[in-house]
Amino acid sequence: MDHIKLGLKENWKQFFLLVLVNGFVGGMVGLERTIIPQIAEAEFAMAAKTAILSFIVVFGIVKALSNYYAGALANKFGRKRLLVAGWFAAIPVPIILIYAPNWSWVIVANVFLGINQGLAWSSTVVMKIDLVGEKQRGFAMGLNEFAGYLSVAIVAFFTGYIASKYGIRPYPFYLGFALVFLGLFSSIFLVKDTNHHVAKETTTNTIPMLKNIFWDTTWKDKILGSVTQAGLVNNLNDGMAWGIFPILLAGKGFSLEQIGIVTAIYPGVWGLGQLFTGRMSDKIFKKDMLFIGMLLQAMALIGLVWAETMTHFISLSVILGWGTAMVYPTFLATIAENTHPHDRAKSIGVFRLWRDSGYAIGAILTGIISDSLGIGTSIMFVGLLTFASTMIIRFRMPRTDRNKENMS
Repeated sequence: MDHIKLGLKENWKQFFLLVLVNGFVGGMVGLERTIIPQIAEAEFAMAAKTAILSFIVVFGIVKALSNYYAGALANKFGRKRLLVAGWFAAIPVPIILIYAPNWSWVIVANVFLGINQGLAWSSTVVMKIDLVGEKQRGFAMGLNEFAGYLSVAIVAFFTGYIASKYGIRPYPFYLGFALVFLGLFSSIFLVKDTNHHVAKETTTNTIPMLKNIFWDTTWKDKILGSVTQAGLVNNLNDGMAWGIFPILLAGKGFSLEQIGIVTAIYPGVWGLGQLFTGRMSDKIFKKDMLFIGMLLQAMALIGLVWAETMTHFISLSVILGWGTAMVYPTFLATIAENTHPHDRAKSIGVFRLWRDSGYAIGAILTGIISDSLGIGTSIMFVGLLTFASTMIIRFRMPRTDRNKENMS
């Protein structure tokens, strides 16, 4: 045990390997980000927004449940085994998307994608937290989410570009085969488990165990509950952006290539921004980071109702991306900072269960509202809901950071 050391510097090789692996995980989501709604309308003649967004509903539910079980089983089976299992689940995804004869097959692909994202992303998150210890969790999560969401943006852009040049299928999805191979190879042969690092931190950690991990993380604990509700709303508005953005832009006459640019800018700023916001959350009170980030998201979403030009959409996508960059690594760092090492994986699993349920809730809500009242109304509703979540952060969450208290 004495040879095990915590810290980014001490574990940088494994840490940055996990950053790379999480980039491959994010790239799998990027496969769908730009062109799946286009496939629904162009190849399967689907017009109802509720039906088109069904793939996000399924993805969100499956990912949420996979997150929960990844957290619940992490201590029992080990993080690495769950990571490898997540990559095996990704193998069918590009194959199904290339050959899907109807929309039901796209739904099946998103079941596998949800399992891949839940198991693989959750594992890399928890393993990085295990490696770095207490001092640099925000920075660690910033790097993790940077890699994942920058990859979403890059792959989303290239799939849109390839689709505009060579057609919607099959060529854009060939990227998926490379991502699966690289992710699976790295996870099996290069990644090492972090169970010894958890044991090491347990010897010095003073945070009490949670009485009921599920309910404390869900709402009862003022810090954890405030973070969890904001995480759910954040992914609710991301689910709306994922499904509605391409349809909204297409309805305003933008080309597939332009749609690819706009849909890539939002996760691109989100991803790149976390290089800075993760470190910021180690220096600034996390409540302030969460409040400002959620407020920026609300403002950008409400502004989208009146957007018309490419400049409008790019500007608002940048604001939305930066707001999300402020909260995303801060969510995970706050959960980690306020849980005992033995509770941490399960608590993060519960948080990610509710957070990624937001994908399904957002897709259902925006689909129903868009079909009955129009896309603009659905965007306004989600913007106001995001503002309400901001107020919960403002008035319910205590303004405390354990690391800052320890240093003062």
